[in-house]
Amino acid sequence: PLLLQVCFIGRSNVGKSSLIWALFSLSPEVEVRVSKTPGHTKKMNFFKVGKYFTLVDMPGYGYRAPRDFVEMVEAYLQERHNLKRTFLLVDGVVGLQKTDHIAIEMLEEFGIPYVMVLTKIDRASKGLLLKNVLEIQEFVKEKTQGCFPQLFLVSSLEFSGVHLLRCFVAHVTGNLSAVEAS
Repeated sequence: PLLLQVCFIGRSNVGKSSLIWALFSLSPEVEVRVSKTPGHTKKMNFFKVGKYFTLVDMPGYGYRAPRDFVEMVEAYLQERHNLKRTFLLVDGVVGLQKTDHIAIEMLEEFGIPYVMVLTKIDRASKGLLLKNVLEIQEFVKEKTQGCFPQLFLVSSLEFSGVHLLRCFVAHVTGNLSAVEAS
């Protein structure tokens, strides 16, 4: 049977690979390379997480996106019936950007359920982070239908919020009991 899939998508330089590394550092089968160069991921990478689910690391959009990004990602999102949840990563320092709005429009148009994750919260002042969180919450409430209302705030560097997001991934893939047992 096809395993459920979760995918991580976001702007180049949003910290996708770093977050995936932080989330799955205890899973040896998820070998994510983290690069200092934004836009390092050029193709979709599939990682089988044990016998539980498949994680999909999408290339970044915006700056340094691969030329075939739109075709590749749209085809994947429209054809994957086993895609359980999409995690849209947004930089906690800069908030929603124009390219993020385009990604949101695509997810909404295709009816893909998704969750917003604010990354790099360790780099934002408390005031700036609060401003961005409130703006995003208002946007989600007023302008989206497929977005999970709870934002996840994470720092891959300090591991803040990583455990909570890990538990949510386990929950949406039906594997929460496996996390609780370990």
